[in-house]
Amino acid sequence: MASLKKRLPANAPGDFYVDATCIDCDTCRWMAPETFAEKDGKSYVHTQPGDPERRLRALKALTACPTASIGTEARHDMAPVFEALPDSIEGNVFHCGFHAEDSFGAAPYLIVRPQGNILIDSPRFASPLVKRLEALGGVKTLFLTHGDDVADHRKFKEHFGCERILHAGDVRASTEDVEFKLEGEEAVRWDKEILFLPTPGHTKGSACLLYRDRFLFTGDHLAWDDDANRLEAFRNACWYDWKVQRESMKRLADYSFGWVLPGHGRRVHLPADRMATELQRLVEWMA
Repeated sequence: MASLKKRLPANAPGDFYVDATCIDCDTCRWMAPETFAEKDGKSYVHTQPGDPERRLRALKALTACPTASIGTEARHDMAPVFEALPDSIEGNVFHCGFHAEDSFGAAPYLIVRPQGNILIDSPRFASPLVKRLEALGGVKTLFLTHGDDVADHRKFKEHFGCERILHAGDVRASTEDVEFKLEGEEAVRWDKEILFLPTPGHTKGSACLLYRDRFLFTGDHLAWDDDANRLEAFRNACWYDWKVQRESMKRLADYSFGWVLPGHGRRVHLPADRMATELQRLVEWMA
């Protein structure tokens, strides 16, 4: 839990605060930007939420914080917050919240569908989330975009009996028992809605999931930069090979999508033609 004794001095006076354990993962800032901002490598409360809608968003961010660095002076009823997570992005695609510290706060997602729900990257195995996932039909498949964001994958496997998918290039001792290992760089058609796209570069085994030619779940391969208003790749967080990542990025131009849903960085929704233009611009920048 967050500590009032460690409350950062930059916080605005009032109920919500961020303490010194913040790891600057950016989660709270994109979930509730009207409340949270960044200063000196830490998040802080720049404006106290002044209405129920903003308060709910701030409490969702509190719940999602991977290090429990957000606190409140007052006691809040968290039942409505838990009921509001996973949070709908569009239709049957959700942001789970409950980010894991083991994944440095990477965003986990959920696709709810009759043929079986798909969890993308592992959130914390938290009781309120598990109950919500059960109510939404459980988890049939857990797709891991790369080896950095696997967090509590084994607990989800044990509870839901889900099949886990990870590229062989990122399999380690902690993931050697995953049920399905992607190989090589060729796209893998899982079913008529799901396409797995190996995109090595950030790590050797990074991969994306394309859903219905509309939603691209990108892990740490691709994200949106709000400040620059463009797609971005993380040159200073490329753990394998930047040139390989650029070639992977070029291959994404063969596909159409309107949503980029990353683990780290900001998500974005653009018309497909604009997305293609932004992707080409990024590839040129990466060169």
